Amino acid sequence: MFEHFPQRVLVNEVVTRDGFQSEAEFVPTATKIELINALSTQGLNKIEVTSFVSPRAVPNLRDAEEVVTALNRNTDTTYVALVPNERGCGRALALDLDEINLVMSVSETHNLANMRMTCAQSLDQFARISAMTAGSAMRLNGSLATAFGCPFEGLQTEDTVLHYIEAYLEQGLHSITLADTTGMAVPNQVYSLCRAVRARWPDLEVTLHFHNTRGLGLSNVLAALAAGMNQFDASLGGLGGCPFAPGATGNICTEDLVHMLAEMQLDCGVDLAGLLTQSRQLEAIVGHPLPGQINKAGLRTDTRPVPESVTQLRQSLEA
Repeated sequence: MFEHFPQRVLVNEVVTRDGFQSEAEFVPTATKIELINALSTQGLNKIEVTSFVSPRAVPNLRDAEEVVTALNRNTDTTYVALVPNERGCGRALALDLDEINLVMSVSETHNLANMRMTCAQSLDQFARISAMTAGSAMRLNGSLATAFGCPFEGLQTEDTVLHYIEAYLEQGLHSITLADTTGMAVPNQVYSLCRAVRARWPDLEVTLHFHNTRGLGLSNVLAALAAGMNQFDASLGGLGGCPFAPGATGNICTEDLVHMLAEMQLDCGVDLAGLLTQSRQLEAIVGHPLPGQINKAGLRTDTRPVPESVTQLRQSLEA
């Protein structure tokens, strides 16, 4: 199976949007800027830097303009912001962002809870945003939240997901993200849906956005790779979660993902050592432990000092 995996894998970083949005304490603007600038030198494909959402809804991202304006942009990195409506799109256009991320839930109930509108209303809004950005260089990515299951409605069917992908593309969106918002996906489900998407749209840019709520995040990455997918969202340190979805916990951890890919000899072009440095600093920034594993356990190739007792025993046996 592994020989059929894509040899080049793209890693997108979402910590400064998906990670920070649920933090209780405001992360200073200068700290966000410093972190994004550091991450942009690590070989990441995209960085979702912020969201142009109401400050009342997500207070920690109230400094979106200040953050984007002050960035030292790396031309090898795509800078993305989540946009909830036309007003947010206008703010993103004014700042010349590379890409905006539009979100709708496959689940009607979750869409009402998260976006406060029906799915039909979300799609109508996407069409208006597409018209607003026509003629600009800005790309439109459409995220399908709860694509693998909803905390209110339960599992979602493949046909429903495929229907909404088609609807997204009809509104003029350029790429798609399939999001496991509350970590309900399992590998066989991921493999089946990804195969169905690839069969229908072989050239469509598709990102997988997994959460590790039930400990299956990296297993689901493997299933998606086996189905031919090669682009994944992840969050530094595993920070993240959706404040509008009960039970949502952190995203898959960027450095854990990169470590796995590197050990499987799959090229993602990301500097793991640099990521680990940033992850250790992130723990100090948010003031609480992060769920990522590699920073706790070390690389699988790391070794530990031999106990003195073992050295002495070996010497006595060799005497």
